[in-house]
Formats: sequence, structure tokens, C-alpha cells
Amino acid sequence: MTTDTSEAEMNRAIGRRLREARIRRGMSQQDLAKMFGITFQAIHKYETAKSAITAVRLARLADILEMPIGYFYADGK
Repeated sequence: MTTDTSEAEMNRAIGRRLREARIRRGMSQQDLAKMFGITFQAIHKYETAKSAITAVRLARLADILEMPIGYFYADGK
């Protein structure tokens, strides 16, 4: 497996978990985006892995969603 493939897979997994956490909190993409200070399109891009989330942004999203940062990684549930 190449590094690019590994990164793409990790971005998809993080995006799926971001969506799951958002839905668990009963938030729309618009709700989360407003709390974060970005557009709902950016949230959509993170959730669909069209854009990678930086560590700093992921940490802020985890705080907003009241989830431990480890939740967003492979064995973090």
C-alpha cells in the first residue's frame, strides 16, 4: 500500500467518523460549520474526504462535538 493510498484511506475514515459524530450530536453540516466558523461546504468536503482535515482543525472539531480526538482514528471508538 502506498503512502498516498494510506492517507486517502485515513482521510475517508476520519470523514466518516466526523459525520457520525455530527449526527450523534443532532447537528446539521450548517450547525457545525457555524460553530466552527467555516462554510457548510467545507464540512461536507471533510466528511467526503475531498479535503483533508489538519490536526488543529480536527482537534477543534472534536472539542465542538465533545468527542475525544482518538475517536477519529482507526481504533479510537
